Amino acid sequence: MSVIQSGAIDCDVHVEPSSIRVLLPYIDPYWHEFIRSARLGVGHRLYPDSEPMAARREARAAGSFPPHTYEELRAQLLDPYRPRAAVLTCVATFQGTRNPYFEAALARAVNEWLREEFLSRDDRLRGSIVIPVFHPEAAAEEIDRLGGDRRFAQVLLPVRSETPWGNVRYRPVHDAASRNRLPLTLHAWGGWALAPTSTGAAATYYEDYLYNSQILAPNQVLSLVSEGVFDAFPGLRVGLAELGFAWLPSLLWRFDKDWKALWREIPWVRDKPSAYVREHLRLTTSPALIPGRVPVREVAQLADMLDAAHMLMYSSDYPHDHGDDASETLLSVLGDEGREAVLTGNAAEFYGIPA
Repeated sequence: MSVIQSGAIDCDVHVEPSSIRVLLPYIDPYWHEFIRSARLGVGHRLYPDSEPMAARREARAAGSFPPHTYEELRAQLLDPYRPRAAVLTCVATFQGTRNPYFEAALARAVNEWLREEFLSRDDRLRGSIVIPVFHPEAAAEEIDRLGGDRRFAQVLLPVRSETPWGNVRYRPVHDAASRNRLPLTLHAWGGWALAPTSTGAAATYYEDYLYNSQILAPNQVLSLVSEGVFDAFPGLRVGLAELGFAWLPSLLWRFDKDWKALWREIPWVRDKPSAYVREHLRLTTSPALIPGRVPVREVAQLADMLDAAHMLMYSSDYPHDHGDDASETLLSVLGDEGREAVLTGNAAEFYGIPA
């Protein structure tokens, strides 16, 4: 079981409402009968409860994973590990609904629940704005509604989208995040109705799980750079959470190589794709997706190719447990300055968290 780092800025801490009943006070009464008649629930089980990755021992013992209340979060994570700050991610809306109007109401309710039940109770906590992904204009309105509340640190998007996130249809989302100085963060998973590949849905959970970091995340990076998002919005930042990072160096090598030959097709990309990625993107450390038995020298080589001290931000991915990996080795090969950057400095700059 990987070690949770005390005193760090933790960039991916999961919380979730225990049921849709908890959200009813924050949902327009117009939708209450719709919820009852359709027997709608809320929640997105990233891992089956019986799967070891679903929860660390302390979370499993508490019986609430992810934590449903501030008291549970404080008892499981905040008091024992005392993070400098924690960015809360709620993926309950990822599986929600394809009805764009109800999705907007549900996203607003989750954001208000997060603000009232967590952010208002602890200055260390930062929130993630969830948005209706099937309604970009309503998504932009929700970002504008909450953008002035600096307790919200980012806009949370599922890495599995109907169209890649760089596509022009999402310009209202790019624009709203940019003008509110909020990063967009793509997080593992998304709606079950969305096929993870162009050839359709996976036959097994095993395949579906692997798609997140090996297929979907690289595709989204390609889309964001190639479709000119960072040229249109030069101040926009993008995070990748719970998606690994070992795949990035090989992708960037090929991305730069082919750009040299095909740049005329995307003339708005005026520099090497790797330069855009280095300036605009950051990735969280958990899951590292590097086995703990990998020799130190190979971890050091990966850290060097990735420029890990610049590109990575620490995350525990609480309450998930990705087992014994090379995350401790990775931090050790970075030296004191690089380790401090990954644990606190990079996230403080990325999110604008005061020193």
